[in-house]
Amino acid sequence: MNPSPSNSAVPPLAAPLALHTSMLTSLPLLARGKVRDNYAVGDDRILMVASDRLSAFDVIMGEPIPGKGALLTQMALFWFAKLGPGGLNICPIHLTGDAPESVVTPVEIPQVVGRSMLVKRLKPLPVEAVVRGYLAGSGWKEYQENQAICGVKLPPGLKNASKLPAPIYTPAAKAAVGDHDENITFEQTVAMIGLDLATRIRDVSIRLYQAASEIAATKGIIIADTKFEFGLDQDGTLTLMDEVLTPDSSRFWPAESYQEGINPPSYDKQFVRDWLEGAQVDGKPWSKTPPAPRVPNEIIAKTAAKYQEALQRLTGRPA
Repeated sequence: MNPSPSNSAVPPLAAPLALHTSMLTSLPLLARGKVRDNYAVGDDRILMVASDRLSAFDVIMGEPIPGKGALLTQMALFWFAKLGPGGLNICPIHLTGDAPESVVTPVEIPQVVGRSMLVKRLKPLPVEAVVRGYLAGSGWKEYQENQAICGVKLPPGLKNASKLPAPIYTPAAKAAVGDHDENITFEQTVAMIGLDLATRIRDVSIRLYQAASEIAATKGIIIADTKFEFGLDQDGTLTLMDEVLTPDSSRFWPAESYQEGINPPSYDKQFVRDWLEGAQVDGKPWSKTPPAPRVPNEIIAKTAAKYQEALQRLTGRPA
């Protein structure tokens, strides 16, 4: 299950052309998510194409971020190599080891190369496995209300961006594209998928987060929180799938800027979120529902630069 050289050696992101939506005709389209377009490859594999789409507040923007899909793929492959078989081997991963370019026609290769993963077809589990090591975002908001997150009680006196005594598991129920994931308790995940699977997902997710946090710390990056997704293969083996530990699924903070009590700058789409808070559609404040306002080139460029900085800092690869 180790990625082959062709699946892990992603080309540099030099002068990328933006791909908002892939249009492959040689494979059946299974689904389009917020970022990824999934195509069936036979009955047992899926070609995941990471587009350059950007979503904020669960709404897909009309303007892509050039190079974003390739960058997310590079970062995910970096983490799969570190955490999966061939690395720390914390749990099985969904990579097949086959080259994504091998399953499309020559004319379609430019839409696939560098931004795709050829993966096992799994039965996805309906749980977003969220792990938090710091108070931030919705977790900080919920803590202020009841000193707990998703039913996990926390000590009093914590501040925004406080480091937690130990990482906590705060799952969410997956939502359809355009809807918000719903925070749930561990007990609710047990009701959804059973005690054994719920426990294994929780324990593996915390191990993955702890290992990744230690690796990122050596690069001067704090992983405040992240989410994982899992599926079951034909043998019922719990398998890590989708993207892992990217700026789209995690909150990365530069360690040198971290200060308890304030929101540290982050390597993600915060530029877009901040701009959207004051954006207007038809002369009225944007309601955070489609259609999205047009994102200015300056905001796109700043967002792209943040993603690129995260990749370069973490992996040492040119972005």
